[in-house]
Amino acid sequence: MTLLTVRDLAAFYGASQALFSVSFDIAEGEVLALMGRNGMGKTTTIRSLCRLLPASGTLRFADRDLSRLKPHQAARLGIGLVPEGRRCFADLTVTENLTAAARPGPWDRAAVTALFPRLAERSGQVARSLSGGEQQMLAIGRALMTNPRLLVLDEATEGLAPMIRQEIWTALSRLKRETGMAILIVDKSLKELAQVADRAVILSRGRSEWTGPLDRLTPEETTRYLGV
Repeated sequence: MTLLTVRDLAAFYGASQALFSVSFDIAEGEVLALMGRNGMGKTTTIRSLCRLLPASGTLRFADRDLSRLKPHQAARLGIGLVPEGRRCFADLTVTENLTAAARPGPWDRAAVTALFPRLAERSGQVARSLSGGEQQMLAIGRALMTNPRLLVLDEATEGLAPMIRQEIWTALSRLKRETGMAILIVDKSLKELAQVADRAVILSRGRSEWTGPLDRLTPEETTRYLGV
């Protein structure tokens, strides 16, 4: 069953058009990778579907028209965002960050700290005192505390130490394996994405140019759409 439908999405920053024709679907329980070089429209697509940026085209989630909703309404409908740059509440503790986002459902503090034990160890620390990797775990945990149907991760492993990156990829693999949650991931690592993503959509210059399983992506297409 289709959970999210995006068709002919167009978005602007002032007079500059950033998205021209982005189209893709995400099914219930599916993991979709959103890929492309820097500046190709990945974050703009996420901002549009989370209603942080006005956009035209078709945006439907759980059979609801997202274009008519405000950001908090989209979140309550079941879209959990892990934004680029983490954006934790710096002066709140780990526990307070998690509690602030909590909505009824299976994802509570116990479930989140079981996924990321470091958060239990740091429960009383304010977010600003955490390492970058711990803040990223907190950002993911905070999104999970909203009990979303779709978890959206924008560059969730960018700039992190290899050990922390692996912990996060392991957690995402576990989410795929043990839950029915749909996941949309923006990341640059083909190797890790290939282990968790069912399909990928590649953006180029604000358009969706390639869709399919990552094992069907040819070296020529990789160079064309993802190469430096």
